[in-house]
Amino acid sequence: MLMSTTPTLEGQTITRYLGVVNGEAIIGANIFKDMFAAVRNVVGGRAGAYERTLADARQIAFDEAAEAAARLGANAIVGIDVDYEVLGADNGMLMVCVSGTAVVVG
Repeated sequence: MLMSTTPTLEGQTITRYLGVVNGEAIIGANIFKDMFAAVRNVVGGRAGAYERTLADARQIAFDEAAEAAARLGANAIVGIDVDYEVLGADNGMLMVCVSGTAVVVG
């Protein structure tokens, strides 16, 4: 599945537009990651565990969008937008949303 944030794919002709597809992933931060992130905030540095969890959630969202596009008969998604949102009463959840237009290129 070709995926792009641009509205077109260079060297490819879009022959059909099949509709908007989405993928979502909601992840929760556990207490151990929170503890180590708090230490990182004090001493400096990157929060590796959070970065890996965020990368995993983003990949899940992209995979879900690709599966939705494939079900429509698409072989590409264009105009992809990735959005991040903090959820929950204590901001303990992060939602990653991927959306774009499923197309057939030839």
